[in-house]
Amino acid sequence: MSRHRTLDAWIADITALARPDRVVWVDGTPEEKERLIEDAVSWGEVERLNPDKFPGCLYHRSDPSDVARTEELTFICTSSREEAGPTNHWMSPEDGYRRARAVLKDSMRGRTMYVIPFSMGLPGSEFSKIGVQLTDSLYVVLNMLIMTRAGRAALDALGTNGEFVRCVHGKIDLDIKKRLILHFPEDNAIWSTGSGYGGNALLGKKCLALRIASHAARREGWLAEHMLIVGIEDPSGRTEYITAAFPSACGKTNLAMLIPPEPLRRRGYKIWTVGDDIAWLRIGADGRLWAVNPEFGFFGVAPGTNSRTNRNAIETIRKNTIFTNVALGRDGTVWWEGADWPLPPGTKDWLGVPYDPKSVGQNGAMGYAAHPNSRFTAPASQCPSLSPHWEDPRGVPISAILFGARRERLAPLVYEAFDWKHGVYVGATMASERTAAQTGKVGELRYDPMAMLPFCGYNMADYFTHWLDMGRRIPKPPKIFHVNWFRKNAEGKFLWPGFGENLRVVNWILARSRGESKAQETPIGYVPTPDALDLSGVPVKPEDAEELLKVRPEEWEKEIESQQRFLSRFGSRLSPEIWREHEALKERLRSSVAA
Repeated sequence: MSRHRTLDAWIADITALARPDRVVWVDGTPEEKERLIEDAVSWGEVERLNPDKFPGCLYHRSDPSDVARTEELTFICTSSREEAGPTNHWMSPEDGYRRARAVLKDSMRGRTMYVIPFSMGLPGSEFSKIGVQLTDSLYVVLNMLIMTRAGRAALDALGTNGEFVRCVHGKIDLDIKKRLILHFPEDNAIWSTGSGYGGNALLGKKCLALRIASHAARREGWLAEHMLIVGIEDPSGRTEYITAAFPSACGKTNLAMLIPPEPLRRRGYKIWTVGDDIAWLRIGADGRLWAVNPEFGFFGVAPGTNSRTNRNAIETIRKNTIFTNVALGRDGTVWWEGADWPLPPGTKDWLGVPYDPKSVGQNGAMGYAAHPNSRFTAPASQCPSLSPHWEDPRGVPISAILFGARRERLAPLVYEAFDWKHGVYVGATMASERTAAQTGKVGELRYDPMAMLPFCGYNMADYFTHWLDMGRRIPKPPKIFHVNWFRKNAEGKFLWPGFGENLRVVNWILARSRGESKAQETPIGYVPTPDALDLSGVPVKPEDAEELLKVRPEEWEKEIESQQRFLSRFGSRLSPEIWREHEALKERLRSSVAA
């Protein structure tokens, strides 16, 4: 029991509803964690990996029906449908509670219910939010101990009458017919049933840190964003920080843990990782925007992660990591498509079936040894590039905001928005072309404003308005940019090498944020002049460098029609300022084509 009467009454209510055999409070100590691991191993929820090759690491295999976020079963439960908006699934709070309580009733008989007090953000910081999750999943408990600051410190920060987010999670035998991911932003509550997958069950992550937090941020005057935070230290020792919002498959984690290319590394450039997924941003006393990473660990996609794409991630996950739905070798090691090491002998795929690459597609695992969305959960403290300021309660000051997308032809490598309002429009109309690894037709455009489409806890029209309002309130706002690492030539080959070389683009962005470096004005924004980017030693032909920065107004005229159709979904609720930016862009393009 706690000293918080409201908390105790709520736990008593859920206990009477779910009827667990035991209620266990999680205190977050190393000794307790080891006891929980022993329980999880004995009950078959996890197994220990080879202690010599993966010390302290665990393996988990989830139900085949429960391997990703179920967006179609994720609801925003607000008093009106309009508050949730056209891009969210809506359910009334009355229906949400009724349905969730019905499936949770008596569901924990014979099980233990764990009480996890946790803090998103450093306890005591103005950025922090306290949650309490109730769950019958030890796998969830072990992940929450990595991803959040869980245990006694969070409970102490809550005190006797502090505000907290009520997080209820029940596996309900992982029955997809009873699967619901419900958010009650007006009540500060989350209920999740019928799933054990991280994005559906680790309620501190997308559920609290984005959907609930974005709703609170609008009310309280800050931003909760699906963004990485990274610091760039130049040869003089100056470190500047950026945030960046990218949809899936656009290089977000790789940028957060970027390793400078050898020529820049020799000159003294360093990268400092603050966060790879979520940023909470507030206006500081100095008038700048400051950001924190509210998480305590990384929940990353394993396939494609290797020493070339993300060496820092590989170093991070070598110990004390939970691997989910990757392939498992007979020797107690793990593997996934794109891993540095060879397929271990006697490998079983993510379904537990012996894997034979010669008979791909015949083993019931979609032809993959590891599921394409298989994951690692690792402590952030193990990241070699972790910033010494990652736990600074003030956060870090942001010099630039990047929006990124995957466009083969349209968008140049980088461009700068004319001002904050134009930058909000750039983020609001951000769209990526689907890849073969994503659901839907390859090449089809998927609009994902600020990479927040699945995670905004209220009407996105109001979200855009909140961004516009924040711009008026920030005395010294960061500049806003758009990047595209994925432009191709006529033969379908990438023009830009990406990975560590992206630092050269970021250096131009930071120089522009300081009022330095050169750019040329185009209808869509400021693009680097041909000599503004440092391309020394980069394997890019001069004609390819020119193509990377080219803006074709006639192609953008077609794009703006698509943007208009997307924005029209929001009806009269969309700010007139967004439409004015739309019309201004249309006029600039029309004039450029005519000229």
